[in-house]
Amino acid sequence: MIVITGASSGLGAALTQRYAADNHNVLISGRSEQKLAAVIAKLSPTEQANVSVQAADLCVAEDVSRLFSQLSSPPTTVIHCAGSGYFGPIEQQDPQAINQLINNNLTSSILVLRELVSRYRDQKVNVVVVMSTAAQIGKANESTYCAVKWAVKGLVESLRVELKGSPMKLVAVYPGGMATDFWSTSGKDIDTSSFMTADEAALMLKNALLATQHGYVSDLTINRG
Repeated sequence: MIVITGASSGLGAALTQRYAADNHNVLISGRSEQKLAAVIAKLSPTEQANVSVQAADLCVAEDVSRLFSQLSSPPTTVIHCAGSGYFGPIEQQDPQAINQLINNNLTSSILVLRELVSRYRDQKVNVVVVMSTAAQIGKANESTYCAVKWAVKGLVESLRVELKGSPMKLVAVYPGGMATDFWSTSGKDIDTSSFMTADEAALMLKNALLATQHGYVSDLTINRG
């Protein structure tokens, strides 16, 4: 079983289609049941049969627990794509929007990883945390966005130390700009015509996650050309 969070749009939706097309059993999650239904509607009947849906607010611990409680066995892979963007000069940013940014990106990651480690630290589960190249370098007018992504990176790297010797593996993914609906709610007016599509990024990520008996990709940067 592959679990994909943030699957109602963008990279999560694209990964859903690619894994379902390869006959993997997939559980997808997002806040909006309507948006998740729209993702399912775009799949072929055969692909739809491979996908289960569970709406969840990953900023709520009970929702996170409920999401994984429905699994009868440990997932092979969890891809945490959930998150949001908010940009602009810091003095112009709204405090309420900043708090929402922190919750959508950092709080959700903490609660998801907390749940996964408590359940599966002794299981061979690959946990993929999708961040951004904003977690690698500071960017003008993206200060709070960079801050939360850097915090998630710190979370992942610290948990790797805690999990030393465990069969659970954490994979950090840093995508560059993708042409998705992400930008329409971010407050940043930008031309995305030269950006990667979500499907391109999904293809590169899916291929990179193919592990061998003695090795796996631990950190992956997906740059746009």
